[in-house]
Amino acid sequence: MALSDTKVKSAKPTEKDYKLTDEKGLFLLVTKKGSKYWRLKYRIDGKEKLLAIGVYPDVSLASARSARDAARTLIAQGVDPMSHKKATKASMDAEVTNSFEIVAREFVEKRGKRSATGDARLHRILEHDLFPFLGTRPVGEITPSELLQVLRKIEVRGAN
Repeated sequence: MALSDTKVKSAKPTEKDYKLTDEKGLFLLVTKKGSKYWRLKYRIDGKEKLLAIGVYPDVSLASARSARDAARTLIAQGVDPMSHKKATKASMDAEVTNSFEIVAREFVEKRGKRSATGDARLHRILEHDLFPFLGTRPVGEITPSELLQVLRKIEVRGAN
């Protein structure tokens, strides 16, 4: 029997952790402390695994079912949803740490101090001219034409 929003909402803690099962491997783990965690039990390559979907009420029953369906689609394609989730997170983390601003600041730090006026000029160019337009972009996604467009804005201002 499938879960309902009311049943999930009214689940109370007991002396032991317990599960409220939905369907197709999805269940709600209710801990003795009262926390409620969505989990998906699945098999891939003959091994049983458990995928963490989220915490109730942050993740609703409908959202948990949607995540379950997405995971089952991956399983049908022979892809382990847990590995896919980790790879996606690692990719997103890499994009954040490879933003233009982070790489540029790292470059300046490793470059070391040169002349006071030259260093000040470089910081000014980065802070006022480049970071506002390219700072959050992953370095690998910045095209030469985008960079040229930003440099032309500097030229128009007369700061060659």
